[in-house]
Amino acid sequence: MGESPGCYRKSTAGRGVAALAAAALLLSLSSCGVLAEQGAGQRSAEAASTTAASAPPSSAAPEVPAPSPEPTPGKGPVCAAVRCVSVLVTGDMLVHAQLWDQARADAAALGKPGLDFTPLLEGQREYIGASDLAICHQETPVAEPGGPFSAYPSFNVPPQIVTASKDVGYQACTTASNHTIDQGTSGLVRTLDALDAAGLQHTGSYRTEADSQGILILQTDAARIAVIEAAYGLNGQYPEQAWQVDMLDAPAMIAKAKKARALGADIVLGVMHAGDEYASVPNAQQQDTAHALVDSGEFTMIYGHHTHSVLPIENYKGTWIVYGLGNGITELSPWYVVNNEGLLVRAQFSQDAAGKWQASDLAWVPSVIVRDPYRWCSVAADAPQGPCAGAEADAATRLRTRTVVESMGAAAAGARELLISGER
Repeated sequence: MGESPGCYRKSTAGRGVAALAAAALLLSLSSCGVLAEQGAGQRSAEAASTTAASAPPSSAAPEVPAPSPEPTPGKGPVCAAVRCVSVLVTGDMLVHAQLWDQARADAAALGKPGLDFTPLLEGQREYIGASDLAICHQETPVAEPGGPFSAYPSFNVPPQIVTASKDVGYQACTTASNHTIDQGTSGLVRTLDALDAAGLQHTGSYRTEADSQGILILQTDAARIAVIEAAYGLNGQYPEQAWQVDMLDAPAMIAKAKKARALGADIVLGVMHAGDEYASVPNAQQQDTAHALVDSGEFTMIYGHHTHSVLPIENYKGTWIVYGLGNGITELSPWYVVNNEGLLVRAQFSQDAAGKWQASDLAWVPSVIVRDPYRWCSVAADAPQGPCAGAEADAATRLRTRTVVESMGAAAAGARELLISGER
């Protein structure tokens, strides 16, 4: 993530949490939103909190009651709790040649040189704006701005996709995937450099071993949100160093989650890049890993991508697991209609009276990629832009998505379709 050891770097995700009750917690906070694990001999956030908690009270000063937490309702639906925050997540940003051709045409239409992917992503902006934090998945390495570019099987895509992601409102992206080292270490580093230049936080792949030990914690007005991501494999390739990409391993992810909690994370998101391509059900690895993460008690929600298809949502022991978000963007496949579809999910988290955070609302949006021109397009019941591929095709996509999403009991557990018209 580019953090120096012991450095607290300011996040783009919010203005910082309001002052909390105890002095111990005040000392554990920093003005930065990304917390790196401290090196040997350096004081961690946990140690700072412990030090503050053990300091003897002054005998001269009278006891002052702790103030009540400042209400932070967040941008999601009406929330009864004092502190609430909403997080939006989407699937693979999978850029093929058709999409960078479209970005070149869109830039030219706007009288700009180069490529512009913002029109392709524009439909996501309104949904992102209705959340406190938005996280994308940068599936592939990026090239230099002028190329050369390449698509499947060894991706090297235009970095302008990263600036467009930032432009429509994303604050962070995960980067561990089966394509992370398609262009070796140089491609991995170039991608992280592009994300840094755009002002997007990231996790899943790393420049240095010290960075790989860090935890991405994003600061919002109400809560500190940790993101822990890992990929099932690297298409038979091997990184120069094992620490360059986080691989899917429940114990390792749980250890990182515990570290995140020690660093002050309120909410921990587990992210899996895994599954069988074009499937409609999660495979055994996905289910076993997700259930193990939930059983650890360290994770607040689990979600995933990779299959290029929408997968079910499950409520397992009170914790949401979104097995597959499909594609955030991609070209149109003539063979797999599910490849052209995706899922946008927004989870609202609230803090109960005991201080525990949990998901109080989970909502999803079905989407499809259309062409002439290529665009991401919502097919929700109140889709703000109107029809995507036509009323009949949109209805079929919506029904297919709902059928899969609800196939493991999501609707009965409270998951619902996100309707922008009902959120304002």
